[in-house]
Amino acid sequence: MPPAAELDHIDRAILRLIQRDASLSLAEIAKEVGLTPTPCWKRIRRMEQAGVVTGRVALVEPAAVGLDVSVFVAIETGDHSADWIDRFAATVAKMPQVLACWRLGGDVDYLLHVVVSDMAAFDAFYRRLTAEVPSLRKVTSRFAMERVKDTTALPI
Repeated sequence: MPPAAELDHIDRAILRLIQRDASLSLAEIAKEVGLTPTPCWKRIRRMEQAGVVTGRVALVEPAAVGLDVSVFVAIETGDHSADWIDRFAATVAKMPQVLACWRLGGDVDYLLHVVVSDMAAFDAFYRRLTAEVPSLRKVTSRFAMERVKDTTALPI
């Protein structure tokens, strides 16, 4: 992946546009950044090949598909071995309710963002997580009351 310094102002403008709306046509993107379609496409392709652009997705409103409960789960473990870390990562990877999992420094080892339909679904998720992952010292769940800001766009 190229260093950020190798991305010029046009690359950054392209990234801002496609982060906001990946369905824009190549012609629309090119026009907006002041290029013709071919050099614009080459820039996008270069950024994809370099790993700057890692995918294109549709964003879905969770409540519109019945996933009304958003939970942030803080995990502290008593085992920091490579085997435990691998087992934990594999378990979390196969749980579709986990949107994001971050390994942290400090008093909490991992932070999960979990979405479920209701409290019963969260209870089932919690029971599965604690059954499949040994050596969990502390699992603390925080339930979101309101989504104030939620974006996938980086401040480029």
